[in-house]
Amino acid sequence: MTFERIDMEQWPRREHYRYYNEQIRTSYEMNVELDVTKLRKRCRKKGIHFYPAMMYAIMYSINHHENFRMALDEEGHLGVYDVCHPSYTIFHEDDETFSDIWTEWNEDFSIFYKDVCRDMKQYKDSKGIKAKPDRPDAFTPVSCVPWVSFISVGHDTPGPRQMYFPIIVFGRYHEVHDRWMLPFSIMVNHAVADGYHTAMLINDIQEQCSHCKKWLKK
Repeated sequence: MTFERIDMEQWPRREHYRYYNEQIRTSYEMNVELDVTKLRKRCRKKGIHFYPAMMYAIMYSINHHENFRMALDEEGHLGVYDVCHPSYTIFHEDDETFSDIWTEWNEDFSIFYKDVCRDMKQYKDSKGIKAKPDRPDAFTPVSCVPWVSFISVGHDTPGPRQMYFPIIVFGRYHEVHDRWMLPFSIMVNHAVADGYHTAMLINDIQEQCSHCKKWLKK
């Protein structure tokens, strides 16, 4: 995993970054429904879990759009990681709490799926917000809320320093006119990505869901 600083004098978004970072700190959300008909069917045919498969589609797209892999280094310089890893939630049914765990990203779906299933099994009884230690600095928060098909999700996430990684939540898929639709929400820091960039990311995630036969061969 490498981190490359952005040359602010050459970066086309430098004025937008400074405006939304120094004058009006703004985050925004997009809430859409993704068509997961083919992905759901493929998962059922192959006998695999939907959650890791959907996470693969998300992380594949994140790792092909650099605006969503940006962060500050220790000296406060903005840069881009070459890869981000999913930091995702697992639910504990016995006490109705959740924990964050993470899994190393791998573009080979069979490897990624195996690693996610291994981590979910290993930490399923580990309680606390951060169950798996040593999370890398480059991560994408992903949560699943499988109990409801929401219309939108709101976030209010202040912190000690700016976070530029997006926050992603998806809910329970539901049937609409013979299609299976998945509620999907993404919160984005406006300093690093505009509506165009987020729309391109969402379109790419939809593309991965619609053409899952290319990677879901397990």
